[in-house]
Amino acid sequence: MKNDHKIVLASASPRRTELMELAGISFSVVPADICEDVLPGELPADHVIRLSREKADAVATKHDGRFFIGADTIVVLDGAILGKPVDAADARRMLSGLSGRDHEVITGFSVFDKASGVHISRSVRTEVTFKKLTEKEITAYIATGCPMDKAGAYAIQGGAVHFVRSINGSYTNVIGLPMTELYEVLLTMQAID
Repeated sequence: MKNDHKIVLASASPRRTELMELAGISFSVVPADICEDVLPGELPADHVIRLSREKADAVATKHDGRFFIGADTIVVLDGAILGKPVDAADARRMLSGLSGRDHEVITGFSVFDKASGVHISRSVRTEVTFKKLTEKEITAYIATGCPMDKAGAYAIQGGAVHFVRSINGSYTNVIGLPMTELYEVLLTMQAID
């Protein structure tokens, strides 16, 4: 795909990079380094949109490019945000809580056009249903190390693929970047053609 504008993905996620490549988008990667704490009273969708915008802005202030994409993904169970686990016990707590239940995956993304100063931000929700997990499955998955850098302690495209009974909504959102919605915003901003 022809790309006359420099697009920068403000993310260290190899999965987001892979999704952008699969969509045929030409871009570079510059990870953002921001505080990802939840603010008091902050709603899940507001949280991911704020963080996605902060990531895009942080990278835009220090690097060349025109369009900067920030994204943040969380898992929400019973209204509570499940971020990345702090240790194996936290991963076990999250996975046990998700076992046999429905939850939401919410990704916020922001595209910042440095030339015009315009931000477009969106959040996308996907409902995910887990099968009932055994203690053996949880222990084996935690032993792989995969849950430790994933929101909600799992990756649908990785070792937890057999945990997911169903999804209602965007599959790529659950991976970490809702590509249909992002692509539409990039077209609107004339970042791609």
